Amino acid sequence: MSISSPPQGHPQRWLILGVICLAQLTVLLDNTVLNVAIPSLTRELGAGTSDIQWMINAYSLVQSGLLLTAGSAADRYGRKKMLVSGLALFGVGSLVAGLADSTGQLIAARAGMGVGGALLLTTTLAVAMQIFTPDEHPKAIGIWSAVNAVGFAAGPLIGGFVLNHFWWGAIFLINLPVAALGLVAVIVLVPESKAAPRVTAVPGSPGEARRADRPDIVGALLSTVGMTALVFAIISGPEHGWTSARVAATAALAVVVLGAFAAWESRIPYPMLDLQFFRNQRFTGAVAGAVLITFGMGGALFLLTQHLQFVLGYGPLEAGLRTAPLALAVVALNFSGLSARWTARLGTPLSIVIGMTLMSAGLVSIATLTGHGYAGTLAGLLLIGAGCAVANPAMAHAIMSAIPREKAGVGAGINGTLAEFGNGLGVAVLGAVLNSRFAALVPVAAASLPAALASAGSAEERGRITDAFSSGLETSQLVGAVAVLLGGLLAAALLRRAARADSTVAVTV
Repeated sequence: MSISSPPQGHPQRWLILGVICLAQLTVLLDNTVLNVAIPSLTRELGAGTSDIQWMINAYSLVQSGLLLTAGSAADRYGRKKMLVSGLALFGVGSLVAGLADSTGQLIAARAGMGVGGALLLTTTLAVAMQIFTPDEHPKAIGIWSAVNAVGFAAGPLIGGFVLNHFWWGAIFLINLPVAALGLVAVIVLVPESKAAPRVTAVPGSPGEARRADRPDIVGALLSTVGMTALVFAIISGPEHGWTSARVAATAALAVVVLGAFAAWESRIPYPMLDLQFFRNQRFTGAVAGAVLITFGMGGALFLLTQHLQFVLGYGPLEAGLRTAPLALAVVALNFSGLSARWTARLGTPLSIVIGMTLMSAGLVSIATLTGHGYAGTLAGLLLIGAGCAVANPAMAHAIMSAIPREKAGVGAGINGTLAEFGNGLGVAVLGAVLNSRFAALVPVAAASLPAALASAGSAEERGRITDAFSSGLETSQLVGAVAVLLGGLLAAALLRRAARADSTVAVTV
């Protein structure tokens, strides 16, 4: 039986939000925490380059491929059940990863953690939509979004601190007490909720009925295979080349399977993803903005960390500390409720325009002022943080509010999938812009900046190579800024048109 929230919201909703945000934070940290452990893994496990890549990618591939399926399962079988299952799987995977003594064991453990992560990322937002009233959704989603920013920024910092004091396995074992605490708190505090079963009459049998929402097993299989192939192609492109057989074959597989998924979902009476959602201008506007916001921000920040380390010479921990102001700005604006109040006062379309304009200005500042010292970078990070604090929650709220309440898990899966896709695409495309600009300016047959510097014969040549890399970074950051700005304008235009259409319908009725 489905348990619905009372009109005033669940009495312990803020405590529950804290619990599910803690679970969310643990998952997000593991998206980035492994990066700083690469030297230790290479040394202690004898991991090669391909092993390292699979250790990192096994987690993100499995997680991104399962997001839609996990969200659908949460709606159907119960969001609390899936939250508990996700925490348990994530905890077991962390234990196996921390005690692994071979690269194969660690890769398998990371894949298992990805399954738990997919369940957690979808159910946390879905539960928040159930326990809060519609008026409180913007603030709750703002806090949820702030935790995302903290996870992104804190992963390298926590990983660097742990590795300075313990062996590499400790970066996984620190998940265990958090997972255990979250498991107990979810069992005690979080109410169960799921979509009420739809029932249709059996033809020719008056009075009898059957469930119309049977599990969409084919849809789940197609979406998982298609999204995994798509993300794999995006991840592999920068390293193997966009025209390589590996990338082309995987991308073709993704297109074919996702096309089959769309065709299947449009024909069955109980689709996992109702394609009618995409006829809603509010939904399509939010989707377009969400992809472009993560495209610009994910790709640009990936490039910024390279600039701080390769050009300015900072270590991983110091580079992480210097990017922390972005997350701090997001946390300050979202936890204080300022961004939610601004969105309520300005409306969603204008909030998205302002937020993404601030982000675009921040990217321009980083692109043009970083070479003049850290002050320009700091200004850019604060602008991006302020814009992210306003635009991200507004975008997530637009997506979730355009989807029926009983499909909150699917909505969260869509939101998470868009973030994964946009981030991966941003890293790939902006990375390709950087590489092409770098290759055009440096007449050296080297695949990367370290390789080019190693082949340099003089300090003057190394200086030219570093300047060329900086020029490539500036170009790619500016491309990201344009993408973010255009995304804000497009999303706002579609959302404003949808609002006018809703008003016209309301007046007509």
